[in-house]
Amino acid sequence: MRKIVFILFLCVTSIVSAQSELLAKNYFEQGEYKKALSIFEKLSNKNPGRLDYFMLVISANQQMENFLKAEKLLLDRLNYPIKIPQLHIELGFNYSLQKKDSLMNKYYNVALNYVETNPNYAYNIGKAFEKYGLLDNAVATYERAMELSDYDFNIQLARIYGEQGRLDNMFEKYLDLILKKPIYKSTAQRNFSLYVTEDPNNEANIALMRMLLQKIQKQPNLMYNELLSWLFIQQKDYKKAFIQEKAIYKRMGDGDLTDIVDLAVLAILDEDYENATFIVNFIIENAATIEAKLEGHQYLMKIALKTATKKNYPKIIKQFETLLDEYSRGKETYLLQLDYNYFLAFQYGDIEKAIANLKILLKHKLTRYKESQVKMQLADILVFDEKFNLALIYYSQIQKKVKNDVLAQEARFKVAKTSYYKGDFKWAQIQLNVLKKSTSQLIANDAMQLSLIISDNSIEDSIQSALKLYARADLLTFQKKETEAITVLKDILTNHKGENIEDEALFKLGELYENKNEIDKAEATYLKLIQFYNEDILADDAHYRLAKLYENKLELPEKAKEYYEYIIFNFADSIYFIEARKKYRILRGDAIE
Repeated sequence: MRKIVFILFLCVTSIVSAQSELLAKNYFEQGEYKKALSIFEKLSNKNPGRLDYFMLVISANQQMENFLKAEKLLLDRLNYPIKIPQLHIELGFNYSLQKKDSLMNKYYNVALNYVETNPNYAYNIGKAFEKYGLLDNAVATYERAMELSDYDFNIQLARIYGEQGRLDNMFEKYLDLILKKPIYKSTAQRNFSLYVTEDPNNEANIALMRMLLQKIQKQPNLMYNELLSWLFIQQKDYKKAFIQEKAIYKRMGDGDLTDIVDLAVLAILDEDYENATFIVNFIIENAATIEAKLEGHQYLMKIALKTATKKNYPKIIKQFETLLDEYSRGKETYLLQLDYNYFLAFQYGDIEKAIANLKILLKHKLTRYKESQVKMQLADILVFDEKFNLALIYYSQIQKKVKNDVLAQEARFKVAKTSYYKGDFKWAQIQLNVLKKSTSQLIANDAMQLSLIISDNSIEDSIQSALKLYARADLLTFQKKETEAITVLKDILTNHKGENIEDEALFKLGELYENKNEIDKAEATYLKLIQFYNEDILADDAHYRLAKLYENKLELPEKAKEYYEYIIFNFADSIYFIEARKKYRILRGDAIE
């Protein structure tokens, strides 16, 4: 019983201390140093072995300019039997705050001398120097400790060299480190990313490439080729990256094409279709299995679809048919068939054939997930063809088939979207209310956005005439009938002027003009939205769209900078804030880390 009471006492004491610490730190952050100090002193007195509490007392005193009190506390602590060399640095810093440079240097040197007698102290001493930005002293600490012992402070030194702008030293240290301990490769790349940019002429890019090439010539190691490939990928130079990956593949001799496949995917995502095609052809030629060859052909077809014009459509159909004849039309090729039937329905316009193909595919023994993917595409095509009720049946089947999968949540969202297209806003809203708590942030955000459109435009318009028109324009956009969608949106802007729906209609109209490459009309539409709805939810979206237009389409960087800046200062909680800040700094000519 006593043991239980003692344990409970310790638990309660620990909780109370943690709460007191949080309160004191909150006071400290708010600048209420006297209140913070009072609590820190109590915590330190109750826990004399806790150095962190003691240092919080020192920091609070320094903020209050109680330098003599902080000095006395530090000197007293230095007289303790247990040696804590980094406290000499804390004392030196306390003297620096009083501009007593001779005393400051004296205690910094005392700390450094501890490394001479016992390199074990180097880590804590080095960290203390780093804490106050004394990087030269930290470097001296770590380097001397490595001379005197087997301690490895390369990772600390590499990071500091980077902060000092000593790029060659930084890269050298990281390369030495990962040569000995390959586990640090991802850490090195993460730190390289702070200095390397997309620009091949950037100082850090040049320094790293030069060093890696020198290393490859002097001491060939695949790790250097891997890092060189990584560097070229950062520069989006997929041709040079492929040269390195091919060299690695041939040296390894294990037939593993994983990294080359990943490179092909990156090139496709970055729309470098020429080099992607070259890489994928290499994959097909060297694939050891039928499945790997088929995957390569799927990538080639994705590239073909991305780059096709209508006159190429018959050729694409022939390519798909040839591949399916060669690799079968069964479950083994279901992904290729999904790509084919998507093309048939949404690009080529042969909806009947796409539906027939998918129904045949469903007769094969597919896994539950694969069956659900096929049904999802089938339902999407039915919505495209305005066969809403049949589409809803398929979406509902998916929800039952893969209950706990994100695919089921996606199907529920599409039930809501289809109901919205139909004008059944009440049922759509019921589905969306559930999806606002979706585990998929993307689905939850989409659900929230559509829910707001429905709720905002159902209050003042009881018959929801404007909302029905907007939903119609949304459907026409999905059906790629952009000209018809524009006509409907213009109808809304003419006959429902001043209603809640107007800002949504303007924004969608701007998007459609962009899609049709009618840039001047898009610009005018976004400007109108900002003029009348600059306090509403779509204002940051409109500013961002305008900034992108001015930067990429109209080649007016100064105007682009103006709109990015507006987002930074007026929409701090916008999803575009980080990107706007980055773009603004680039346009201003700042060095971006």
